[in-house]
Amino acid sequence: MQKGSTIRSDEYISYKNISKLNYEHETANHFEYGYSKNGVTTNGVESVWAVLKHGLQGVYHRASEKHMGLYVNEFTWRLNEGNVKRHSLERLDSLIGSITGKQITYETLIANKEGLESNPVIF
Repeated sequence: MQKGSTIRSDEYISYKNISKLNYEHETANHFEYGYSKNGVTTNGVESVWAVLKHGLQGVYHRASEKHMGLYVNEFTWRLNEGNVKRHSLERLDSLIGSITGKQITYETLIANKEGLESNPVIF
């Protein structure tokens, strides 16, 4: 994220110093204003988390903490490229372009990283 970007969040205390990091910070107080105040809302990001959570439950059923970054990347791609108004061949071309030249070996897939449990996260 580029410095000066605007970050929208709720008023959770952990976000209070965001503006000190050279980001614009706008907050939504759901208890006071409901879903939006002057166009500031967190509904978009909440939808992203819902899609990820439901996708992990519905597609993978069990997800390992070790590979969570790969799952997040996949669902990020799905959200960014999934516009049904785009022609199917455009979307297919984007898929091929995204996976060409990328691979993960079985050895890398099963290797344990220090500090991470090998037990899957179950949602």
